Amino acid sequence: MSKAFNCSIKRIRFDENYHPADSTRLTTNFANLARGEHREENLRKTLTMINNRFNALAHWDNPSADRYSVGVDIISVDMDVAGNGDTFPVIETLKTTIIDHKDNSRIDGMIGNSFSSYVRDYDFSVVLPEHFDKHPASQPPADFGDLHGKLFQYLLNSDAYQAEFHKQPVICLSVSTSRTYQRTTNQHPVLGVEYKLDGCSLDKGSLTDEYFSKMGLTVRYFMPTGSVAPLAFYFAGDLLTDYTNFELISAISTMETFQKIYRPEIYNANSTAGHVYQPSLNYQDYSLTQIVYDRAERSQMAVTQGKFTEEQFIKPYQNILEEWAASYDVASVTVQREAAQKDTAKKQAA
Repeated sequence: MSKAFNCSIKRIRFDENYHPADSTRLTTNFANLARGEHREENLRKTLTMINNRFNALAHWDNPSADRYSVGVDIISVDMDVAGNGDTFPVIETLKTTIIDHKDNSRIDGMIGNSFSSYVRDYDFSVVLPEHFDKHPASQPPADFGDLHGKLFQYLLNSDAYQAEFHKQPVICLSVSTSRTYQRTTNQHPVLGVEYKLDGCSLDKGSLTDEYFSKMGLTVRYFMPTGSVAPLAFYFAGDLLTDYTNFELISAISTMETFQKIYRPEIYNANSTAGHVYQPSLNYQDYSLTQIVYDRAERSQMAVTQGKFTEEQFIKPYQNILEEWAASYDVASVTVQREAAQKDTAKKQAA
C-alpha cells in the first residue's frame, strides 16, 4: 500500500481585485495579467471578453446577448508528502460558475480549464533540457512525466478533491505549433468542428499530448463556432456526454479568451484555420487585444520556477516520491474509489 499524501484545496476569486497568491506560478496566464500598472484594466477587459464569448455561444433565449456572466475561481492544491505539515503547491486550475441574470440563479461550470503545475515546469524546463544536452538525438526519457501523472491522478482520487468536485477536470490548451491538423466532418453543437492530427504527417501526438496521457487524459481538438483555430481538450471519460452545454461553453469562453491574449497569432488571427492546419507563432495577419501581457517574461520564468521546484520539492523529498511512485497503482486506486462511490449511492437510494 502506497503512502498517503495530504491534499488541501484553496479557492480565490479571479476578478478585478485579484492579486496572485505567493504560491501561484508567475507564468500562469491569469497571474501574468494581474501585475503591473494595467492590472485592474487587464482583469476587467479579460472578464468582459469571457462574458461576451459565453453569451455568443449560449445564444438561445438570450436575444440581447447579456443574460449570463461567468465567475472564475482559481483552485490551488497543496500537497504534504512528508506528513510534517510542510506543503508544496502542486497544481492550480480554474473552476467556473455561470450566473443567469434572468433567473437569478447560479449554474455549475467546468472544473479544470487552465492547468498550472510547478512539477510540469521542472519536467519541461529542467529534466528535458538536461536529457537532450547529454543525448541530443534521443527521445525523451521513458519515465518522463511519470511522477507528475501519478501526483495528478492521486489528487483526483483524493478525499479532498471528491469532497469539492463531482466531475473529472477538462483542460483546454492551445494546439501544438509542431503538429498539423486535419478538419473532419464531425461537428458538435457546442464544441464545433472536430480536427484530428493529419494522418499523412506521421504525427503520433505532441509531447504535451503524451505528457497528459500519463495524467490519465486523452485529447480531442475542436474549433467552436466563431473561433479561428481549434483548441485542444484534455479529458478523462467522454467529453461529449459527461458535461453539459454550459460547462463546455464556460471552458471555451474562458480559455479561448486567455489564448487570444497569450497567442494572438493563432487565436486572434484574421483568417480561419483551413482544412489542413498547422498553427504558427510567426503568422503576421492577426489582431492584438487591448490587454497587456508579458509573454517574454512567461518563457523566462518557466526555467526559474522549474529550478525552484527541483530545490524545494524534488530533491528534499526525492526518496519519498520515488518510493511512493513505485508503489502507487493508479488503476487499482481508481477502481476502489469508483466501487466505494457506487456503494455509497446504493446506501443513499435505499
